[in-house]
Amino acid sequence: MSKATSANSEPRPEVIVEFLFDDGSLFVSIRNIGEKPALGIAVHFDKKFYGAAGTKEISALALFKNIEFLGPQREIVAFIDQSCSYFGGRQPTTIQAKISYHDTQRNKYEESINHNLEIYRELPYRPRSAQGCKQ
Repeated sequence: MSKATSANSEPRPEVIVEFLFDDGSLFVSIRNIGEKPALGIAVHFDKKFYGAAGTKEISALALFKNIEFLGPQREIVAFIDQSCSYFGGRQPTTIQAKISYHDTQRNKYEESINHNLEIYRELPYRPRSAQGCKQ
């Protein structure tokens, strides 16, 4: 487990955004890897991206506008799309997530994380009949 600390070695929240690949599905995750709660979390993506076969703007979900509280070592995961649909629909593969939040003492934090989804494009996975994409 990560131990997120500030310059004075006090435990603090540390919020990250990750894109996850699991058996042909893409997800986005907001996770507090720190040891203290994170408050007022907002995530801004530099590019719009869509899920549900291109019908839903995932990057604009209310989830990314204001998470009031995310406890230490807690995570929220949202389904984006099947990878074959995502990569077949001219979606962005390089996305930057800018995350802002504060702790219970009102100390403010900002993180910026660059993601390259291209690494998932050719990963093999077990096809499922309900998946909706042909391989």
